[in-house]
Amino acid sequence: MTTESSAADTPRPWRDRKRYLWLWGLFAPTGLFTIGLPLTWLFGSLGWSGPVHVLFWLGPLVLYLVIPLADRWSGRDASSPPEEVLAALENDKYYRYLTYLYLPCQYATLVAVCFLITADELPVPGLADGLGVVDKVGLALTVGVIGGIGINTAHELGHKKVGLERRLSRIALAQTAYGHFYVEHNRGHHVRVATPEDPVSARFGEGFWAFLPRAVLGSLRSAWELERTRLARLGSGPWSRRNDVLTAWLLTVLLYAVLVAVFGVHLLPYLLLQAVMGIGLLEAVNYLEHYGLVRQRTASGRYERPAPRHSWNSDNVVTNIFLYHLQRHSDHHAHPTRRYQALRTWEQAPALPTGYAGMILLAYFPPLWRRVMDKRVLELYDGDITRVNIHPPARRRLQARYGVVAAE
Repeated sequence: MTTESSAADTPRPWRDRKRYLWLWGLFAPTGLFTIGLPLTWLFGSLGWSGPVHVLFWLGPLVLYLVIPLADRWSGRDASSPPEEVLAALENDKYYRYLTYLYLPCQYATLVAVCFLITADELPVPGLADGLGVVDKVGLALTVGVIGGIGINTAHELGHKKVGLERRLSRIALAQTAYGHFYVEHNRGHHVRVATPEDPVSARFGEGFWAFLPRAVLGSLRSAWELERTRLARLGSGPWSRRNDVLTAWLLTVLLYAVLVAVFGVHLLPYLLLQAVMGIGLLEAVNYLEHYGLVRQRTASGRYERPAPRHSWNSDNVVTNIFLYHLQRHSDHHAHPTRRYQALRTWEQAPALPTGYAGMILLAYFPPLWRRVMDKRVLELYDGDITRVNIHPPARRRLQARYGVVAAE
C-alpha cells in the first residue's frame, strides 16, 4: 500500500503538449503547394473560376481571417515548462530542425510563385493563358506573408549562438530585403526596448500608419550607425565587406538579380510588392509588442532594466504556433537566446485581448486600435499618462483628454 501511494504521489514527467503542433509552423511556407494549387486545379477542372481566383489570395485570407478565428476557437495555453526541464528541452534538436526546414520551403514557394506570375501558359484548367493582374497581386501578397513570417523565423535563428543559425537568419531575410533587421534588432531594439529612443517601440497615441515610416527609416538608420560604430572600433570604415548591413543587402541584390534573370524583368514589381508586404507584417508586430509601454528612469538617470511589464503578451495557441512563441515576448526579452519551445508565460506581463494575427488587423484601423488598447495602457499606469511612452505630436491633446496626475 505504501508503494502504491508513493507511486501515485510521484509527479509525471513533463511533456510538451505542443510538440507536434509545431509542425503547423511549416504550413505557412507550404500551404500554397499543399492546399492552394491542388484546389486551384480541382476547381478549375470543374469550371469554378471564382474559387480559383480567391485561392491566389490564400496568404492574406489565412493571416487576416483563418488564424484570428482559429485563435478564438482554440483559446489560450498558459502552461510553461518547469525550470528543471529547460536545458533538455532546448537541446532537443527536433525543434531547431523545424526552423531550418522553413527556409527551403520558403524559397521553393518563392520560386514557384515567380514562375506562376511570369508564365504565359499554365497547365491548369481555366488558366491556360496565364494569370491576370489581380491574381498576380494576390500571389505576390501571399508570398509576402510567407516572407514576413520568414522574418520571424530569422528572428528566432538570429538570436542563437550557433554560427549556422545566424547565417540561415540572414538568408531568410534576403527575400524581404530587410537584412539590416539582423543588426538592429539584436543590438539596437533589445537595448532600447520600451524607451522613446527605440524606433520600433510604438508610442501611446501613435497610429500604425504614422509608426510604419518611423520604424522602417529608424531601423535602417539605427542598423547603419551600429555597424559604423562597431567597424570604427576595429579600425575600419563603414564601406567594408565586413559590414553586416551591406552584406545582407548584397544577398537581396543577388537573389533578385537571379530571379529577374530567370523569369524576366516584369517580375520585379511583384518582388518589390511581396517585400513591402513582409516588411509591413514585421512592423505591425513591432507596433503591437510594446505599444505605449515605457521603462522609467532610475535615480541614476538610466532606464530601469526591461521587465515583463514592458511587453504585450498573448497565449493564444494558433498564432503562437505559427510565430514560434513570439507572443511570449516578455520571456524573450528576459532571455533573448532561449529557444522558442522553452519560452514561458509571465503572469505579470500585460496581455493582449487576442493573438497577434487579430491585433495586426486591428492596428490597420487606428480609431479601433485606440478604443481597444489605450484604456489598457492607462490601466497599467493607474491612469497616470505622464508615465506612458506618449507620442510627442499628440502629447498636449492626450494630456488634455486624460488629464495629468500630479506627482506626490
